[in-house]
Amino acid sequence: MKLKSLPTDFQVRELTSVQAQGGPFALYRLRKTSLGTPEAIQAILRGWNLPRQQISYGGLKDRHAQTEQYLTIHRGPKQDFEDRSFILEYLGQTSRQFVAQDIAGNQFEILLRGIENDDRQKIADRLQLVQQVGIVNYFDDQRFGSIGESGQFIAEPWCKGDYERALFLAMAEPNSHDRGRETEQKQILRDYWGQWLECKDRLDRSHRRSIVTFLCDHPTNFKRAIALIRTDLRSIYLAAFQSGLWNRWLSRLIESRLSPHVTYFESVIGNLALPQASTCDAEQLNWLGSLALPLPTARQHDWPEDLVGTLDEVLQPLGMERREIRLKFPRDTFFSKGVRPCWLRPADFQFEWMSDDLHEDQNALRLSFTLPRGAYATMLVKVISQ
Repeated sequence: MKLKSLPTDFQVRELTSVQAQGGPFALYRLRKTSLGTPEAIQAILRGWNLPRQQISYGGLKDRHAQTEQYLTIHRGPKQDFEDRSFILEYLGQTSRQFVAQDIAGNQFEILLRGIENDDRQKIADRLQLVQQVGIVNYFDDQRFGSIGESGQFIAEPWCKGDYERALFLAMAEPNSHDRGRETEQKQILRDYWGQWLECKDRLDRSHRRSIVTFLCDHPTNFKRAIALIRTDLRSIYLAAFQSGLWNRWLSRLIESRLSPHVTYFESVIGNLALPQASTCDAEQLNWLGSLALPLPTARQHDWPEDLVGTLDEVLQPLGMERREIRLKFPRDTFFSKGVRPCWLRPADFQFEWMSDDLHEDQNALRLSFTLPRGAYATMLVKVISQ
């Protein structure tokens, strides 16, 4: 089974009730192809020479896809903006900025290719099961793109007050997503880490070089240096760590409650338990359907008493306790607080078999469905491909 053979094979459209009804914020629809949301935002800021704090959007959409989402710019231009990989359409004015809570859900249309005839029936059975009972609601690998080759979350040493390690992971550690010039720039930092004048001379003008410039005058003040990281990147690093802890917590609960009705799938943060709904009894399925876990953060005080011990087990190998899931600096950066359902049922779920026009004598499967904000369509694909 092949996912994203072409950008148009994975389409996602953000749903919202926000409308242009007047105000100081310009509202736009961003349509992009084969481009990540952060890269599109940076191109918009450069093109219109805007400061980062003027722009706001609800979430990150896939790079290897065709996507549609919304954003606002405070006192932004009342015009469209077209680039090679995206179109920004001006929709009018709103009274406030667009944020994650404004996303009602996401509508997906996915084309899976390269399916053998022998696999059609078992996939069809899994599709029926998804319609009947739903899927597990893990954060998927897209959430963990900031993790480098060490496998360590940037926010882990940050929480512990090891600012130099956190800064090194954020700025210099190799990452599988690095390409071309990015790889070279990180290598310079690794080769000359601590030799800040040398780094500055060799680095391109960039956000990374600005932090190095600060270190030239304050060579060991990593605490202040890490606060110079862009706020959108800081949010990504914290979300990755928090989501990874949540996934591992849920995985252990599924193992302990549903064994032996469990298989595993590989993820960036290690193998995660996948419930085999077809063999679970009604009581187990009801438990899954009603289970919700708070996002791990020291700001959370009302922990589920019968479940929180498992989170403590997840934290133990990291040498951390729940009260340490926080940043002491800077004060404007903190972990989100909320509760995430562990199980969901896709809405408006439909599927259609067809011939694969890219792979001779193989099948393609078109899926269409809607998921709530924060849920991952790729988890559905993993469930039906196990």
